[in-house]
Amino acid sequence: MKELSIFVRRVDLDQVTGILKKHNVGGISFYEINGAGKAKREAVPEMVRSYMTGRMITPDYEKRTKIETIVPDSTMNPIVDDLKNNFNSKTGANGMIFVKDVSEAHEIGTKI
Repeated sequence: MKELSIFVRRVDLDQVTGILKKHNVGGISFYEINGAGKAKREAVPEMVRSYMTGRMITPDYEKRTKIETIVPDSTMNPIVDDLKNNFNSKTGANGMIFVKDVSEAHEIGTKI
């Protein structure tokens, strides 16, 4: 089994979950996070105590969504290929996919 950790913009969450559902992925968790990477961050109006100061600042971090799921080894490559094909430089989308091995998984409260 493999764990996929997928980092994308919030607006791309529906597209990613659609691809995962297409591959019959059952369990999906996602989190709203802040992070910094290669993506260029846009300047935003500075806010101090709910008031705009009129200055523009470039934030150190950008809001992202982290999606986690566990998939069988056999479906990992098709999922990653679909994600890479649907998110390319032409769409303006960017993100990262991390693949980790899962040696065991146990359901809590069951004998599975």
